[in-house]
Amino acid sequence: MAVNSNTPLTALQVMQDAPVIPVIVLHDVAHAVPMARALVAGGIRMLEVTLRTPQALACMAAIAQEVPAAVVGAGTVRSAADAAAAAKAGARFAVSPGYTRAVGQACRDHGLSLLPGVATGSEIMMAQEDGYTELKFFPAMQAGGPAMLKAWSGPFFDVQFCPTGGVTPGNAAEFLSLPNVACVGGSWLVPADALAQGDWARIEALAREASQLQRKP
Repeated sequence: MAVNSNTPLTALQVMQDAPVIPVIVLHDVAHAVPMARALVAGGIRMLEVTLRTPQALACMAAIAQEVPAAVVGAGTVRSAADAAAAAKAGARFAVSPGYTRAVGQACRDHGLSLLPGVATGSEIMMAQEDGYTELKFFPAMQAGGPAMLKAWSGPFFDVQFCPTGGVTPGNAAEFLSLPNVACVGGSWLVPADALAQGDWARIEALAREASQLQRKP
């Protein structure tokens, strides 16, 4: 898929670009650009930089400006203010740990595609009422894992999920084999020790392995 910075992305495009969306926690702006380049070199372009550190917005801005092949997304978006700040920093999509209509509306207002977080049937229905059919299942393992997704495939046959939370290289394939899973979210692509050591080759290798995971056709 070609990534045009002038064209809004859909949530489905974000999910279908690669089997894994990396969940990234950055504490040093100097790490942002080389990390993003390593992920892109390994075949991973959709980068979820979580709003869990004071440096997150500056890291997003650096990636957006310096790594045009990457598509920056904001994770841990919990408020309209988060959405506005992320868009200003150059984010093109947002991922939230839960869902509120205020967050959904703010993402629309700022041109961000949104993967809302859900963990129950009622939350899925609330997101669907507002037009969202591509959802983040979070925290995936703690909330029921693959068995829950299989159970949801009947009543929520028209929803695609990105399970995140407890997803590892050891269980990613099981999630990706499910017909209602478009991709998974995982933090293992960007280990804290690799960031601290500037081991970009390791991050590239992890990204390459993740990009080759098989999904159900």
